Amino acid sequence: MTDRPADADDAHPGPGPRPTGAGPGRLVVAVYGVLALAATARGVYQVATKLDEAPVAYLLSLAAGVVYIVATFALATGRRTLAWVTVSVELVGVLTVGVLSLVDVGDFPDETVWSGFGQGYGYVPFVLPLLGLWWLWRTGRPVDGTGEAARQPLG
Repeated sequence: MTDRPADADDAHPGPGPRPTGAGPGRLVVAVYGVLALAATARGVYQVATKLDEAPVAYLLSLAAGVVYIVATFALATGRRTLAWVTVSVELVGVLTVGVLSLVDVGDFPDETVWSGFGQGYGYVPFVLPLLGLWWLWRTGRPVDGTGEAARQPLG
């Protein structure tokens, strides 16, 4: 018996969903990990040294870092429900902050990880949740005995 959660992908060695952190998923997890480190370090530094200059922006940067840490953990360990929630929160966050940072510049006198839809990070914060959600959907499809995704009839 393992102490992994019931929704962990590799807890079911037979037919079923594929692991989120295996194969190409390793690259997804790696990019999440790098972004988690970058965003968290930036947020911690900003909050610790100049919170009074732009509290909303700096707290959002720190919050983004925490979201990336949890998403990285969830994807790496196959905790699908947690991954779906955190990656969805990430997408909503980057879209919301992206729009607000362009419309209401007063609340964002300095950039956050999600400002301008992640422009300061090469738009990776915008593309990554889309990739993450697609990967969760793709690996969540049942697998037949050959390791291929089972084709399910439409309708």
